[in-house]
Amino acid sequence: MCGIVGAVAERQVLNILLEGLKRQEYRGYDSAGIALINNDGELHREREVGKVQNLVDVVAKNPVNGTTGIAHTRWATHGGVTQPNAHPHVSNNSIAMVHNGIIENHEQIKVQLKEWGYQLDSQTDSETIAHLIHHEMKNSDSLVEAVQKVVPQLEGAYGTVVLNANDKSNIVVARSGSPLVIGLGIGENFIASDILALLPVTNRFIYLEEGDVAEVTRETIRIFDVNGALVERDVHTSDASHEAGDKGDYRHFMMKEICEQPTSIRSTLESRLDTDTIRDTVFGESAKAIFEKIEHIQIIACGTSYHSSMVAKYWLEAHANISCNIEIASEFRYRKSFVHKNSLLVTISQSGETADTLAALRLAKELGYMASLTICNVPGSSLVRESDLSFMTRAGAEIGVASTKAFTTQLVGLLMLVIAVGKENGMSVEKQQAFVTALNSLPSKIEECLTLNDAIEQMAEEFADKQNSLFLGRGEQYPIAMEGALKLKEISYIHAEAYAAGELKHGPLALIDADMPIVVVAPSNELIEKLKSNVSEVRARGGILYVFADKNVNFKNDESMRVIEVPQVEDILAPIVYTIPLQLLSYYVAIIKGTDVDQPRNLAKSVTVE
Repeated sequence: MCGIVGAVAERQVLNILLEGLKRQEYRGYDSAGIALINNDGELHREREVGKVQNLVDVVAKNPVNGTTGIAHTRWATHGGVTQPNAHPHVSNNSIAMVHNGIIENHEQIKVQLKEWGYQLDSQTDSETIAHLIHHEMKNSDSLVEAVQKVVPQLEGAYGTVVLNANDKSNIVVARSGSPLVIGLGIGENFIASDILALLPVTNRFIYLEEGDVAEVTRETIRIFDVNGALVERDVHTSDASHEAGDKGDYRHFMMKEICEQPTSIRSTLESRLDTDTIRDTVFGESAKAIFEKIEHIQIIACGTSYHSSMVAKYWLEAHANISCNIEIASEFRYRKSFVHKNSLLVTISQSGETADTLAALRLAKELGYMASLTICNVPGSSLVRESDLSFMTRAGAEIGVASTKAFTTQLVGLLMLVIAVGKENGMSVEKQQAFVTALNSLPSKIEECLTLNDAIEQMAEEFADKQNSLFLGRGEQYPIAMEGALKLKEISYIHAEAYAAGELKHGPLALIDADMPIVVVAPSNELIEKLKSNVSEVRARGGILYVFADKNVNFKNDESMRVIEVPQVEDILAPIVYTIPLQLLSYYVAIIKGTDVDQPRNLAKSVTVE
């Protein structure tokens, strides 16, 4: 949610800031703004509602030069989508500030600010920070000192970047709960909420830790920890290409990322498999010693990552012989829970910055979990840094808000976890070898599945006038049905929900009619005969079925059933492979509906607030 870019340089930074905003559009936003100290030492600000391009167009008509500036894309929380609520916020035409997060005590702060004579121009919680900093500047020797005085007054989450029009030599940043990175250049330095924003200008980054405040100049970086002590933070070099933010020849990032899945999965598997098992260090040097002791696994996740954890529960209990609970992070945080003896906490997140998941990890440490593991796509993210063990999915940059390759690579990582834990829990060598063989075949199976593209595009036309849809699956295909429903609702805005097919007769059958498309995932497995009975229940009530099944299921096309044959795969791979046609279906339905596929309304890629 929200995107931040900042720069202090010798060269003009306007285009760097605007490009940084464009490269973070995937994060979800509804307005954009920029503030620079111009060559006359004056603060120049522009803000626009809507797309970053609207801001670009306005700036083109009223260009400004400046070597120090900040920029922001806002996702509305407090206050509507209006120009006054857009960032940057300014105090007394000298302090400019951008903010990601939520200031929970902003109402109390506003009362104090009004007593001091400040006028609030927006409905936001964020504006209070700018005025507090301006107030503290009256009794401070520097901007960084003023920010350090303000930080203890804030309750909530913030990633904040501040500049002072009276001193263009530096910008100051503060981080609590909302991620920020410093990008290192030569004679220039940068700030962003995501390294992707800065890849065109640097590949060297410092990840700020919880509670850090930093002063950034062209030549120096000073970082103070939560206690105010001057500290050093490691410099990380990213091997990501700045082209990761380009669609290439694809119409949308989502389609590009769907088609990248064979490559992404090969990357996930690379150097992690032996001929008959996985390597002991895949999850970290100390993973084997931890896995030998664990007696229970608790998985915490949100959204799509929660669906991958649901599949993992089936796998872990069936094949690794270990009990597993899963829970939505936002629920786990706010209830009293029982911690099983020798429990491993597993968090799953594409970004590694999901606020609820990160908070759940920190809570779990207090509750006494034996160890923590994160499955994540972003090296250096907060979840990676704060977990005992980590597994990088290596999916590559995922720009589309609706997750595709991040989900399937999470499933691959979780299947590898099943093998790793199973090795220490009596899994036979033969089963380990069978799973490894299956994983090695997975990229080619997905490539084969992608050839269904044209047939699925044609099927999607029948959803053009639909407003509701039901997805059905059984066993480990039930979470895949949930993921398919989520994709459809995310990007086409069709109301969609998923049920375990055996639950139809307990309520959902009341919804069935010819206007309610029923999407079914039907691999040939031990539950297929039960699923066929559920399908018959739908047909008897006039429902139209859209079925993805392998040829051994023997479903036939007729007036009430559209069938697309999915390549035959081993049972253990079926949840991953059957995800692909559901992604394609949601994509083409969204195209027909004319929605914004990559940036669906009201949603954000990285959810860094509660």
